[in-house]
Amino acid sequence: MKIIKFNTINSTNSFLKELASSSDVNNFTVVVTKEQTAGRGQMNTTWVSEGGKNLIASVLIRCSGLLIFNQKYLNYAISMGVYEALKKYNLPKLMVKWPNDILSETDKIGGILIENSLQGNKIQASIVGIGLNINQQIFPEDIYNASSVKLKTGIVLDLDEILEVVLKYIKININLLEDEMFEVLEEKYLSVLYKKNIPSMFKTPQNDFFMGKIVGVSPSGKLLIELSDETIQEFGLKEVSFA
Repeated sequence: MKIIKFNTINSTNSFLKELASSSDVNNFTVVVTKEQTAGRGQMNTTWVSEGGKNLIASVLIRCSGLLIFNQKYLNYAISMGVYEALKKYNLPKLMVKWPNDILSETDKIGGILIENSLQGNKIQASIVGIGLNINQQIFPEDIYNASSVKLKTGIVLDLDEILEVVLKYIKININLLEDEMFEVLEEKYLSVLYKKNIPSMFKTPQNDFFMGKIVGVSPSGKLLIELSDETIQEFGLKEVSFA
């Protein structure tokens, strides 16, 4: 496994994507940086991180023959890899918020961005961006629910160590994916899914509010919410949020 380290870079995902498109890059090549100037989150959002305090990394993953239809299991594998790595550090009430935010109690500890390259009906390769708040203690005022391992546990972690642990558990779960252990991955993911089967208030981007409860994830990877009339609706990314 090759690890490429930077002090500062615009985006680890962008760098690794360009590198993979222009050269023969080995599976599980990792790009890690102390600071990135143009970090990206889901749906063109930004990822803000204090330099030198957190884990900012991207990993190239090739899953042989994974159908696009089964891409939700890739998300499960990555999410559970990061979750199981952080579980080693005794964070309170660690959960995965759909699709792949990592929460401790109700605070966001980390985020994952998966960008797939497709070939026909299969996923040829994936660039997996991982941002974990490790030692940062002060966050911008407009990020109201951010926290870190340090704030939650009082422990200062070595960033190289946490990277090694994260990669170890991602590999374990990617092996399950390669072996098509889809039911195992789904069971693991749903067992730690934030607010699953708990009646909650949701809102749409149009500020429509409704009660419902998360009951699972659809075959295409959308969130399944059971409404008060017991019907189940599917919601894509940014189509619904907790009120």
